[in-house]
Amino acid sequence: MTEKELVQLCKLGESTTVQYKLEFTTQKQIAEELVAFANTRGGIIIFGAEDKTGRMVGLTYEQVQYTSRELGNTANEHVRPIIYIETEIVMHEELAYLIAYVKNGEYKPYKDLAGNIWVKQSSDKRRVTENSEIRRLMQNSHQYQADEDGVDGTSENDIDTKALDEYFKSVFGKRADEFNMPVAAVLKNAHITDVLGRLTIAGLMFFAKEPQLFRPQFCIKAVWFAGNHIGGAQYHDSRDITGTIPEMYEDAMRWLKSCLSRPQNGQSFNSEGILEIPEIVLEELIQNALVHLDLLKPAAIRLLVFDNRIEIVNPGCLPDGQTIEEVLMGNSDPRNPQLAQFGSKTMPYRGLGSGIPRVMAENCDVELIDRPDGNQFIARIWRTTQKDEFTTQKANEELIPTTQKEEESTQKAQNTTQKPINATQKAILDYLKAHPTATRQEVAEVIGNITEDGVKYNIGKLQQYGRLKRENGRKNGSWVVID
Repeated sequence: MTEKELVQLCKLGESTTVQYKLEFTTQKQIAEELVAFANTRGGIIIFGAEDKTGRMVGLTYEQVQYTSRELGNTANEHVRPIIYIETEIVMHEELAYLIAYVKNGEYKPYKDLAGNIWVKQSSDKRRVTENSEIRRLMQNSHQYQADEDGVDGTSENDIDTKALDEYFKSVFGKRADEFNMPVAAVLKNAHITDVLGRLTIAGLMFFAKEPQLFRPQFCIKAVWFAGNHIGGAQYHDSRDITGTIPEMYEDAMRWLKSCLSRPQNGQSFNSEGILEIPEIVLEELIQNALVHLDLLKPAAIRLLVFDNRIEIVNPGCLPDGQTIEEVLMGNSDPRNPQLAQFGSKTMPYRGLGSGIPRVMAENCDVELIDRPDGNQFIARIWRTTQKDEFTTQKANEELIPTTQKEEESTQKAQNTTQKPINATQKAILDYLKAHPTATRQEVAEVIGNITEDGVKYNIGKLQQYGRLKRENGRKNGSWVVID
């Protein structure tokens, strides 16, 4: 870390990934911070900066040595399993600051010496007590696969034998009852049933006669709105799409295509017309939602059609450590490996991480939005012929809030239009006023002393303050500075 980066971080305030400590306090307290970072997405602790405010005070040589030694002891003796941290010393105005880097943990959940599990929540931390959240931590570190859990009350009798036979014939060239072993053993080895003979969640969602009889939340809530607002009282169509994952995929595709227009685009009068959004875009995004949903979050996939956009809202943000940039590059980290395996054999789904790159190759106006705070992932497809002036910012405000706190925060931000801005934010405004189509990377390079993530953070603040807005979407839009 450079001196300029240190100063910038101390100005931006504490966050999910940055914590200030004026000095080393106790091993118990620091262990809680290390555990919270390792259980979330990693982060850094800046020793020598005042808690909460980030006021830069610095450390003496003796304090640096003491803090470094105690950090190592804490990570080795007060955290289970052991956390390996890296440290470095950065100088500013002849004062030292010790930076401790905590990586996103590979063996979650991490615990302090008392057995408490901590996670980050915004700039603070909280203790985890719910079993479902502990399972999610294990799922994020690939120690647990929710799609292989057995479903109580199910058995082989709930299997759709036609769907099962088609699967086995396509994969193995013969039916399940044609192997040289009992059918029960075949089903267990294929992860369709568990050791108790119950259908696994993956087996249920691909081969059961009536999956929603046992898991009613695993469905698609589809609504075709009249207008562009989710709060509108008028809609053209609304339905629950149910069945197995392959059946829901087929039904969702049929329904979506019935909602979209087919412009003639120079074709002959008798032609069907070309779907306004390429079919491959819809295929890949719907399949991704069905295969990568968070099975530990009892919520339906939402398929929302507006006049100017389509939104596929998936219960489950990206797994820990994965970013949208990695997804765009085709890096795959499936949350549900068994669902992905069955999907690759029963649908056009390939399971290679190539789906999103194929979507982007179609040159559509598609936004991918990861929301760890509400545990959601949103794929938004703008209908370019209907887009008008409805901006990305407005669409983001339309997303269904997941907590009362989030609603209050949004309302507070909307009402805060005259809040003072700092020098960095003023520099960003000045540059965007002169270059309204600039990217975050360009802003960071021109202004200097700030990372691309820092630009993103400050742009978000300026939007909250009512000083900046986005017009005409992410891809072809521009920034408007509000004086």
